[in-house]
Amino acid sequence: MTAPRTRLPADPLTRPVDILLVEDNPLEVELTLRPLRELDAGNRIEVARDGEEALDFLLGRGQFRQRLGAPLPRLILLDLKLPKLDGVEVLRGLRANSRTCVAPIVVLTSSTDPREVAQCYQLGANSWVQKPVSYEEFSRTIQTIARYWLGVNQSPTPAPLPVS
Repeated sequence: MTAPRTRLPADPLTRPVDILLVEDNPLEVELTLRPLRELDAGNRIEVARDGEEALDFLLGRGQFRQRLGAPLPRLILLDLKLPKLDGVEVLRGLRANSRTCVAPIVVLTSSTDPREVAQCYQLGANSWVQKPVSYEEFSRTIQTIARYWLGVNQSPTPAPLPVS
């Protein structure tokens, strides 16, 4: 006998998300999603194409207001070079919010600037990973990150929303 499956909420905006990928480059999005799909773990992955969209999604603002109070992703993969708001501003905004300050954030970037590395860790990034050049190495890196953060790591529970 198999265990009953948990029904997802009818509204797709309020369904739990396992991974939020914050990346504006369509090729980088595809190169990141492919190895995640190869894991075939049934993880729900969403993509935010700029920093503002990422904050709106995670904070339940604008077009994502139905997500206010929805479970946080178990992993946020955050690029630094983003339109509208860069990755540093996204990181700063998430860590300043009492609910999202505990979200696991891995900065996934091509930058090697030690000042950016230090700044992101000071702002509360959980990890900094430089994007490997070869696709094979990039794919292995993405799968290793996902296996750790979704399979080994115990994610914290965010603070409840204040009652008005």
